[in-house]
Amino acid sequence: MSAVRNALLVVAAASGLVTGRAGGAQGQAFAIARAPYHFRFPRDHAAHPQYRSEWWYYTGHLAARDGRRFGYEATFFRIALRPGDPEPALGQSRWRGNQLFAAHLALTDESSGRFLYAERIAREALGMGAAAADRLRVHVDDWNLSGETLWPANRERMTVRASAGTFGLELEQLPEKAPAIHGQGGVSRKGACASCASHYYSYTRLATTGTLAYGGERLPVAGLSWMDHEFGSDELEPDQVGWDWFSLQLGDGREIMLYRLRRRDGGTTPQSSGSLIERNGRVRPLALGDFFIDATGRWVSPHSGGTYPSGWRVRVPLANLDLVVTPAVLDQELVFPAQKLAYWEGAVDIRGSAGTRAVAGEGYVELTGYAGAMTL
Repeated sequence: MSAVRNALLVVAAASGLVTGRAGGAQGQAFAIARAPYHFRFPRDHAAHPQYRSEWWYYTGHLAARDGRRFGYEATFFRIALRPGDPEPALGQSRWRGNQLFAAHLALTDESSGRFLYAERIAREALGMGAAAADRLRVHVDDWNLSGETLWPANRERMTVRASAGTFGLELEQLPEKAPAIHGQGGVSRKGACASCASHYYSYTRLATTGTLAYGGERLPVAGLSWMDHEFGSDELEPDQVGWDWFSLQLGDGREIMLYRLRRRDGGTTPQSSGSLIERNGRVRPLALGDFFIDATGRWVSPHSGGTYPSGWRVRVPLANLDLVVTPAVLDQELVFPAQKLAYWEGAVDIRGSAGTRAVAGEGYVELTGYAGAMTL
């Protein structure tokens, strides 16, 4: 899920770069996520410019050798402005471009309670931002994401590099499980309309190693990450004001992805859903009635004034899971006034039970629409 897509469309509209929704000149339109869609890897790690929006989303937990714990978010976004608009041909102006790119970087120092974040936005013009359609290669200014297929294991080794001056990271990611395909028939539904859908998969367990630049030090770190890759066009309905998204990695080798889409009237969109990924990588789709999320507290932002849920009880009865999810740090809100964008995305700890057994873990939660809904 991505609040940044909406924010970039607001920026583009204000700049006169885009005036409509999914339609283009000469009757052209962006592709719609439809079933059946058969993912092929490594092809589908790359960009899909026929769809309006796309993101590659990394979150995870890192430990330094001295025992300090850190959460991080490194995300890359691609937004197409018009459908069917090709790249500049030889002899055309290199200032021409049909894509907007953005990236967010955030770091949670769980030991000190400090939270840092930064942003990059770039146009496609002059190569300031780009996403390759034939391989995993994305950059926004000097922040970049790349992938390399390892043979004969047929795994994608991914590298994330981003630095904001006061902090930065360079991380290598190796999947411990195959990609988890969410939804039904290769499509993740977000609403009742035909275009309210996306193609969505995750690497739910990535062994992560690398270097964290922080506090004037370069710290070797290791840990566990989660990667989402999602692409589609016009995914949300007009009455949807935000969502709660959970990625939970349990110590028993299972993972859970859940999203609950909230309507303006306070209700929940029926297509909200999730996935339970078993130890062997098998994906069990979860409908809205298969899980329960209850907030256990509230946090009021001193930055945006938004009131967010803070702490949750998450239950998945069919797996006998009853979990308490707690923010590692209360204030993990990212606020970008120029884009009229504020959302909470942060590291969380997990304690609970799986039937008669105790279970623990770690994860990330994203909360949007609590500091005001964005419309276009």
